[in-house]
Amino acid sequence: MELRKTQDAVGQMLCHDITQIIPGEFKGPVFRKGHIITEEDVPVLLSVGKDHVYIWEVNDKMMHEDDAAMVLYGLCASEHMHASEIKEGKVELIADIDGLLKVDRRRLDLVNSMGEMMIACRHGNFPVRTGDKLAGTRIIPLIIEKEKMERVREAAGGEPILRLLPYTEKKVGIVTTGNEVFYGRIEDRFTPVVIRKVEEYGAKVTGHKLSSDDTEMEIRCIQELLEDGCDFILCTGGMSVDPDDRTPYAIRSAADEVITYGAPVLPGAMFMLAYKNCPQADGSTKRVPIVGLPGCVMYAKRTIFDLILPRLAADDPVTREEIDRLGMGGLCLGCEVCTFPNCGFGKG
Repeated sequence: MELRKTQDAVGQMLCHDITQIIPGEFKGPVFRKGHIITEEDVPVLLSVGKDHVYIWEVNDKMMHEDDAAMVLYGLCASEHMHASEIKEGKVELIADIDGLLKVDRRRLDLVNSMGEMMIACRHGNFPVRTGDKLAGTRIIPLIIEKEKMERVREAAGGEPILRLLPYTEKKVGIVTTGNEVFYGRIEDRFTPVVIRKVEEYGAKVTGHKLSSDDTEMEIRCIQELLEDGCDFILCTGGMSVDPDDRTPYAIRSAADEVITYGAPVLPGAMFMLAYKNCPQADGSTKRVPIVGLPGCVMYAKRTIFDLILPRLAADDPVTREEIDRLGMGGLCLGCEVCTFPNCGFGKG
């Protein structure tokens, strides 16, 4: 930073805002920090009493904050998002679609550890809506070394730090289990809740089967929905450790891989997730999730199902490690006014 006579500062960058006051009419910045001073600006600066200004000397080794912020934008941006207008060295990423936000946490942390630059974003693995802000990037000083921005480009690699996965139109199968529903002793109040939730993500329930507590019947119901081409299957009822609760065994028997039975989330501890590898006509294999939903999904506002469903709707595979990491933030506080996903639930 250098103090220079205003007439000698043409072509250089202001280090501070210049305020103009017109009594009764206007008070505000006539030039903002980062502005490159022109010959035409000199009379204006002198008229507001600025015979001297603080400037950054512009040279070919330095990059303006706006240009550097766009470098960071380029490290983050991918399909289905766009840039906001650059303002004061800051640019934001805006969602173009409803979808699931994915964040490469390791590379995000790497960029933020470089110093003099920052990327702030939403939590990954959560749903966003069209027009939502996804992230903001900014350079801390007014100018930064071009060489440093090249280093951060190389360190961050070629893949975008953020991805926005669109929801695809899913065919969903539901298996409602339990003698009490199968024999008509009570009304099925679980299925309507599940249908309402999956439809929020553009999915459609194309198959619904009722099963008693007979394990073989439950397995057959799951297999029939798989044969019908369902993209994922949701099993309700029978998920606890009572002797008549057979759904976990049925899911385990029908699946090829069990990710978890149990999750560090309340409500939702008795959650189960497995996958079945289904051969397709074109020779490929479709990995179909089979989910066991605990009873809390029927009555609690938000549960583990709300954390996992957006990922199923966006074809985003869920791992055991990701389930295990849900403990911190896995306690829903049951707020009277629910603001999910704009709250701490599920954000470890």
